[in-house]
Order: sequence, then structure tokens, then C-alpha cells
Amino acid sequence: MTDHALWLLRQDRRLAELAAFPFNFDLDRAAHGHVEEVRLASGGPLETVAGDDTGGTYFVCADGSVLYADSEGAAGIIGSSVDETLELVIGLPGWRGYTHLSPDDGEEKILACAAETEEEIREYFGIDEERAELRAALGFPKRSPVELVGRLRAALLRTEPDFVLLNADEGCAYERIGPAGPPLWEPVLAAGRADLARLRDGDRTAWREVAEDPVRRRLTLRAAQFDRAEGDLELLRHLLRHETRSSMTDELRLAAVLVGLRGDTGDLPLLLEVRETDYDTACGLGGMPEPGAGANELREWARALDESMFGTDPSDEPVSTWTDLACDQGMTDLARVALIRELDTIFMDQSRLRRPGAPHTLATAPLSGLARDFEKLGDLPQALRAQGLYAALQATAWDRASARRTLARLEREAGRLPQAADSLAAVRVALATPGDDSLRYWQQVNLGSFIAEEHYRLALALAAAGRPEEARVLLTAADAILGELSENAANGIRELAARTAARVREVN
Repeated sequence: MTDHALWLLRQDRRLAELAAFPFNFDLDRAAHGHVEEVRLASGGPLETVAGDDTGGTYFVCADGSVLYADSEGAAGIIGSSVDETLELVIGLPGWRGYTHLSPDDGEEKILACAAETEEEIREYFGIDEERAELRAALGFPKRSPVELVGRLRAALLRTEPDFVLLNADEGCAYERIGPAGPPLWEPVLAAGRADLARLRDGDRTAWREVAEDPVRRRLTLRAAQFDRAEGDLELLRHLLRHETRSSMTDELRLAAVLVGLRGDTGDLPLLLEVRETDYDTACGLGGMPEPGAGANELREWARALDESMFGTDPSDEPVSTWTDLACDQGMTDLARVALIRELDTIFMDQSRLRRPGAPHTLATAPLSGLARDFEKLGDLPQALRAQGLYAALQATAWDRASARRTLARLEREAGRLPQAADSLAAVRVALATPGDDSLRYWQQVNLGSFIAEEHYRLALALAAAGRPEEARVLLTAADAILGELSENAANGIRELAARTAARVREVN
């Protein structure tokens, strides 16, 4: 659909004024921008075309879709083009009151909602003649509220993952307007479910192709986790044998559990052979019954692992299970949005814990994992956001120094050199005044090497950025740290130290 109607509004002041009032699609407000700087999580472009009197903004995305963002931190796609959006705001004045509806609610309920909403509007100003005039001038047909509600719902469901809006400064995501889409595991697991069905049908080509493909194999095992059938034992054995090629994975443990739950002692030789694949697998399958064990013992071992690590409800799985599998399938935007919302939840929990009388502490381990996941996706702003909170919450001097050193690396890689220098200054404070004995031996271990290395790498980056004074200061700090390291800890970075010193002398 073209945006011919938008062109007409821009050419005809009378039509533009009608769109602005009473239908609250005001082209003049585009010049004022949104209430805060925003960007799409996907990195796509946004063009502001209109606003409304509540501080909301209408943006056009790269494919022509219109994203509406309100002033309270919620956003959603409401049309596939500006013209479709104009049909919506004209045909459903007060459209925000319809976002909870769907065609499944039925014509009677939708029409009743529309009648009530429009009657309330008419108590203050007219809409009927204005709507008729605009529709005629813009060439819009008369559409029923039922059709418009259906269009609105379909548009809102397209918001994730491609059109999630972020606060540009803080990086947090806007809330959804209207319905949420399917849970993350549904699109991620779809291919695995299809492959599981093919294996069950006896498709021998699928047996070979799925077993040979690590991603398809993992997905199929996850599908079997949540759709357990008595006839699956042979295909589970087949997948288990092939999963050993990936060494110790969660899916290898899952396959062993699903086989063990059958209690067939004839599978013990296979399970024990799998356990001996390598050291990591032996550790991951620890506690497995030894040769000669009975069926009940085998089942009990498998049941204990199943209850502690797996289960039958995909909603109980950690979000990382699904984001990892999404990335493996190239669904990177889907994974990114899920991780951002997970990080937003942690930030909100941390905010609640700061309130007076809050009795609990926040588990920080997920933050470190989120930082790594965002880094793998190449999303350094979100990685910095996660690592920054993780560093701020560390209690021991060791953990503070380690987390700040990682934060400095991410800041350097993101080009935030002054911030990286500040993070390394915090590391040096932790080394000099630890406040506990956790850093007693930092000079003899890898942490000391890593800290010195990051000082030298940041000094090189500062020199390359034309900041010689800052580079020289950091080089001095790096040399001081290097001088405290043991011989073994220092050996690996002496070449980097010499190269950095030469480069800093050169720029000075």
C-alpha cells in the first residue's frame, strides 16, 4: 500500500487539520520529535511523521510499517503503512481503547465497544461529519470496526522482534501495546517438532540428516523432552549416540535421561559408553548406575536429573535455552529481544530491592551470562548494560576487579575510551584497598595478567585515538601492575607491554 493519503494531508491544510483534530494524527507535532531519544533494537531506521496530544509519536519504519510510541514507555506496530494507519485512527477514534480486542471476541462485543467509545467522544466534539469528509477526500472506504480491530491486532502482533523500541540512552525496551505474541519457545522449537514427527514416521532420510546436523539434533531432542512418547526409545538411542560428537551438552544429558527413564537395563552399556566419551561428559553424567544395576535404579537416576534439570513444560526452561537455540537457527533478532526483556526484568528487580525494607538480594550470575550472550550477538550497548550492573553488584574485591576489568574491555571495544579508563581506575582501587583478602594472590594468577593486559590494550587504543596524555598515564599504571606480577604471570604480556610503550612514545 502506498502512502498517497499522507501526501494529500501534506498538500491540503484543511485535511491536515481534520486529521489532527478530532482524530489526533497531527503532522505538525512531527517537528517536535518524541519525548525521549529512541531507537529500534534491530538497528533499523525510524522517521517521525506525526504525533498526538498525549505525547505519543507515529514513526515510519524501513518497510513502511507505522510504529506508535506513547509517552509512558509502550509501543507497537499499528499499520503496514501510513495510509493504513490513517484509516485506523479515522475509523476507530480512541483506538488505544481497542488494543485488548481481537476478532475472536465477536462482532457484538466489538461493535458495542465502538459505540460506547464514540458516544463518549461525541459528548465533547463531533466526529461523524469530519470522518465522512476525510474518508471521501483521502479515498478511504467505510470499514467496520470489526475489520479495523482485526487489522490492528494483526499489526500489533508483528511488533516483535523486528520493531521493538528502545530508550536510546538507557537501552531498555518499551512495553508492548496490546497482545504478546507466542512464547519464545514456540517459534524456536517449531523445526524440532517437525523433525521429531518425521523420525516417528520412520523417514530414514530424516534419521540420517537430523543425526548428522548438530542444531537439528539438539532441537529434536528438545522437542522429545516436551512431547514424550513410548515409541521414541530407538530414535532417542540414535540421537544419543550422535550427540556424543558434541561432547558434553545439555542435550546429551537430556538424551541420556530420556533413554534412562524407560528403565531398560539393556541400555546401560550404551549409557556407560557415552559417559566415558571424555572427562566433561563423565562429570556431566555423574551418578549413573554401574553395570549390573536394576531397572528401578536406572529410572531413579534419570528421574532425579529430569526433575532437577529438565521436566515437561517448555515455559520452565531458562530463557537462555531458547535464545541459544534461536541464535543457532539464525533467529538473532528474536534472541536479542528476549534477552533485552530478560535484562529489563533484572533491572526492575534491582530497582525494587533498593526500596527501604527490601529483604532480598539479587542473584548476579544471570547478568554475567547475559553480557556474554549480548557480546556474541554483537550488541555491545546491551552487553555493557548487563556487565555494568553486574560489576556494580559485586561484593568481594576479587569479583569487583574481575567484573570491572571485563567492563573496561567491552567499553574499549565499543569505543568508549574515557569510560574504560574509569573502569580500570576502579580496578586499581580494588587492588590497592581491597577491604578483604580475596585478592591476596592476584599477582600470581591469571587475573593479574588480564588486568595488566587490558591496561596496555587501552593505552594502545588511546594512542590510536590521538589521546597521548591519557595513553601515557595508563601506560604508567600498566607498567606498575606488570612490575607486581610474578614471573609466570608476567611472561605472556611482556611483548604487548613493549609494543605499547613504543607506540605511546611514538605518538608523544
